[in-house]
Amino acid sequence: MLRRSSTRLTSTAALAATALLLSGCTLVGGTGANEPSSSASGTVTMLTHDSFNVSDELIAEFESATGYDLVITSPGDAGVVTSQLLLAGDAPGVDGVYGLDNYSAQTVIDADVLAPYTSPNLPASAGALTLSDELTPIDQGQVCVNIDHEWFEENGVDEPTTLDDLATDEYAPLLAVTNPLTSSPGLAFLVATVAEYGDGWQDYWQQLLDGGAKVEGSWSDVYYVDFSGAEGEGEFPLVLSYSSSPAESGGTTGVLEASCTTQVEYAGVTKGAENPTGAQAFIDFMLSEDFQQALPESMYMYPVDDAVELPSEWAQHASLVEEPLDLDPAEVATNRDAWLEEWNTLYEAS
Repeated sequence: MLRRSSTRLTSTAALAATALLLSGCTLVGGTGANEPSSSASGTVTMLTHDSFNVSDELIAEFESATGYDLVITSPGDAGVVTSQLLLAGDAPGVDGVYGLDNYSAQTVIDADVLAPYTSPNLPASAGALTLSDELTPIDQGQVCVNIDHEWFEENGVDEPTTLDDLATDEYAPLLAVTNPLTSSPGLAFLVATVAEYGDGWQDYWQQLLDGGAKVEGSWSDVYYVDFSGAEGEGEFPLVLSYSSSPAESGGTTGVLEASCTTQVEYAGVTKGAENPTGAQAFIDFMLSEDFQQALPESMYMYPVDDAVELPSEWAQHASLVEEPLDLDPAEVATNRDAWLEEWNTLYEAS
């Protein structure tokens, strides 16, 4: 996993930062951040979030099997990836994209920046996760508030059990979440609060922010810097992360089940891709048994192929909540911009 610096962004600044990030990307393989993809040279360029973490062995396996050189460009969290894709329009500079989440997917589909593609490797278990011909589900999970059990035990404080608890003066100062403008977990948590409180979600966030809840730019900042549990040495025993994160800590952390919402990550082929066939090949590879089997260890997400066996520690510490706080992606797409603007107004005023 990569760590990014903390950034407080307004909606305008987030878009401006995205534009700047067009010229400042992280690469795996290939020769340069701003070089266009080239089918003639056998290069396939994929845009991903900065938590994309694939072993050199898997990359070598893909390149050996297909003959393509893989270039990964990672400008930031998933929210930045979505913004970059939308800003680029029909001149994406990449062949494909991975890491678009279910609550941003419809916005990307409506923008008509992706080409239809149905992978022959799509497993039957992923059928229910498919939203359109332009997006292929690759992995899934749940975004949840994580709890440092040891901190609460050592400090003699009862753990929160509801979303209402988090907004109280007792727990809000202990909570760190991510900015929904730049972070897909942040957007997912915003959606979860809308699902729970409906038109009253702004009042809930006002209480959280007034109570001292911290907002970071990315998941990496929250989990690796702010969190007191797992590998962190931070000051916050409550942070926004994933249902799978406790598997990493061996059970010393857990999740607030009442806060969980579903997250599915998708891949697609960009319109205007110079090497659409190469992007299709990488999407096929991400649905292969080897890639799906590596997802829990490499990116702490659940495979979409239910035939893939999960690691034993996941069965013990990374169970999925049966009734997550979900909304229809189409409803989110309709209201997404308004919700983000209203959230940002609350945040900037706090």
